[in-house]
Amino acid sequence: MDQRLFFPATERNREPIGDLLETLLPADGSVLEIASGSGEHAITFQRRFPQLLWQASDPDPDHRASINAWIRHAELAGVMPDALDLDVEQRPWPLPTAVVEDLKAMVCINLLHISPATCTEALLQEACDRLPTNGLLIIYGPFCHNGCHTSASNAAFDASLRQRDPRWGLRDLDWIDALLTHHPMNLDGRHAMPANNTTLVLRRR
Repeated sequence: MDQRLFFPATERNREPIGDLLETLLPADGSVLEIASGSGEHAITFQRRFPQLLWQASDPDPDHRASINAWIRHAELAGVMPDALDLDVEQRPWPLPTAVVEDLKAMVCINLLHISPATCTEALLQEACDRLPTNGLLIIYGPFCHNGCHTSASNAAFDASLRQRDPRWGLRDLDWIDALLTHHPMNLDGRHAMPANNTTLVLRRR
């Protein structure tokens, strides 16, 4: 049985995200993707950046099964490791030695708004603990700015998320900036993306 999942948002955003990653990612080393979902991003980026070891992860067993099925379907089994069972808030993260020893960047796509605020806090703390100096944490998704939504569609999306779970919702960029003052990490850039999304580039100092 084919266990691959297909997420429409992934098909729409993987090219613009990949184009930005091409300007940011190192020439070699390992990249840890947090909350990889279906795995479509992971196999796309492993193919696009073959010099890197792309380690996918997700706490959902159905998502991990999909990621591993995508790896097999893409004939990357000899190149790309199976997905890790990783819950951001369960620290310390159980990372393989091969990933830890050469970790250069973390990528997190569309997680912060479908998780409690404590998940964002744990992500930043663990990134600071794991990344080397100049290592990157790259976060993609919809955000608020100065307490305001950047579009009517984002406002409606935020309301629907909070209705599903009061702990969810779009995070404010100013709140993330405030969190960074307590961590050895700087905001290296904010990049406007299609469909009213933003990519944050954070650098470990």
